[in-house]
Amino acid sequence: MALNIYILNLKMLLNISYNNIEQKKEIDKLVGKPFSIKERLQMGGIGSEKLIISSASVNIKNLLVLDNNINKCNIELRPKGLIVYFRSLLETYGLIIPYFKLKIYKGKAEEYSIYKDSLYIKVLADKKSIHKFFKKIIKNRLSDSLPSIDD
Repeated sequence: MALNIYILNLKMLLNISYNNIEQKKEIDKLVGKPFSIKERLQMGGIGSEKLIISSASVNIKNLLVLDNNINKCNIELRPKGLIVYFRSLLETYGLIIPYFKLKIYKGKAEEYSIYKDSLYIKVLADKKSIHKFFKKIIKNRLSDSLPSIDD
């Protein structure tokens, strides 16, 4: 428990395998509560398919190398950010990213990089549906952004 709180305060890379009400409140405060079913249907879904991780920052890589499975993740959209979920051994981890901390780069033709400060995950995008999902992320981020000076 102490380790989870330390990580929570440090980077928002969390072990979310267990039902922790305080942790859920902190996540909801940063990225908003999950969308309602009506909103999910209107948006055409809020989750990605399984994405293959091609590379990751040291903190995440250290978790991924603990088992011999193919490194996969998926992304859940929230009103004020997103959560990148991945598994290591029997634990589920989440990288909580508010939109104001989110940076997305498309380095190669079939690879997206998701950054939050010093943490990153690079995923392969070898299907049209994955490119479409990342366009949805960018659209949601733009709609969530604060009004500009011109407004």
